[in-house]
Amino acid sequence: MARFRRRTCIILLLFILFICSIMMALKTLRPDRAGFGDPFGLGLLPELQQRTVLLDSKQNLLNRAQGDTVTRVSNLHGIAVNTMKASMSSVKKLEEELSPPNYNFHIFYYTWYGNPQFDGKYIHWNHPLLPHWDPKIANNYPKGRHNPPEDIGANFYPELGSYSSKDPTVIEAHMKQMRAASTGVIVLSWYPPGMADENGEPTDDLVPVVLDYAHKYNLKVTFHIEPYKDRDDRSMYHNVKYIIDKYGSHPAFYRHKTSTGRLLPMFYVYDSYVTIPEIWANLLTVSGSQSIRNTPYDALFIALLVEERHKHDIHRSGFDGMYTYFATNGFSYGSSHHNWASLKAFCDSNNLMFIPSVGPGYIDTSIRPWNNHNTRNRVNGKYYETAFSAALLVRPEIISITSFNEWHEGTQIEKAIPKRTAQVVYLDYKPHKPNVYLELTQKWSEKYRKEQEQWLM
Repeated sequence: MARFRRRTCIILLLFILFICSIMMALKTLRPDRAGFGDPFGLGLLPELQQRTVLLDSKQNLLNRAQGDTVTRVSNLHGIAVNTMKASMSSVKKLEEELSPPNYNFHIFYYTWYGNPQFDGKYIHWNHPLLPHWDPKIANNYPKGRHNPPEDIGANFYPELGSYSSKDPTVIEAHMKQMRAASTGVIVLSWYPPGMADENGEPTDDLVPVVLDYAHKYNLKVTFHIEPYKDRDDRSMYHNVKYIIDKYGSHPAFYRHKTSTGRLLPMFYVYDSYVTIPEIWANLLTVSGSQSIRNTPYDALFIALLVEERHKHDIHRSGFDGMYTYFATNGFSYGSSHHNWASLKAFCDSNNLMFIPSVGPGYIDTSIRPWNNHNTRNRVNGKYYETAFSAALLVRPEIISITSFNEWHEGTQIEKAIPKRTAQVVYLDYKPHKPNVYLELTQKWSEKYRKEQEQWLM
């Protein structure tokens, strides 16, 4: 019995050793990749292995996605910060590069241009050819209208192409150019709501946009009131009230500091001479029946002087000053440089402002083909500089510039480029760059500042 027990114990011990040996052998066959807690014998169950691989893949993708999300958010934050820094840096750099605005340099600006993209059609670029008033002369010249974008109603071609005045990128480009030229006040061509010139469409709804972009570049805006239908003392009162009520609180709205210290809006009145002095006096004199004087809508009103006799009419009408507008030296009494000294003397003796208008040249044969005799060649900028020199001689409080973008009459200082088509060869600013007239304006703005300091001493 004892011998049987001993044998049984030996057999059990051997069995246990056998089992242990098998276990050790199986352990050596376990995959190296298996980590803590991996299922034993996984390689022997392909379906379970596939499911586990998919779970591993999903977990890896999730981990990668979480990492990518963190990286993406970090990158976006970095881009936002860098964009903000770049924007601030760009604005700061722009301010450092540009001369300060000169609020004694006023520049005439037109927002009457349109194209199919923004307006559904071309406006003003397709200007008609205007016939001469003498039929015999008119018969010798072509008729019809221009066909943009290759054929436009101008002798020069804009760098911005046949643009729309409603295009925000165009408005901003214009503001940047005017600021680069060191002008300070935009004299905006204006018709009452619902009204326009005979070739255009209403543009009063653009005024807020112009004001906003002007403010961005530290420019001011005043109004060039055009000769709209039935313009008289009553309609002018209502329209001045409309402008001041609607736009007067905007930070870009221009007010001029008078010699008495008052800050008053300013209005240029184009073709003022077509209305008789008695009508204007109703609005512009203290005793007038429609008097705007000493009311919340009082302002400085600047009349257009064309003929010499107009200076007396302007004085009688109650205007606060006169401007000459035309960029054609010799075209009218007012636009003739040699008459500016006597006009300034008249204004000084009658407590009026004299605002001479300078321009880079004049050519309107794209819309008035019979008007060659009024063309004034730019002479590579010399004509413009001669006009500035004549203006500075009379020491004016304000100089006006005709114009930023009156392309029909070729008085623009906006950037223009060389262009040739099968039908038209446009004039250009060569041998200078497209911005040459902006640079000349900036040059004379600085010269004016320096000379003005001497006048005031």
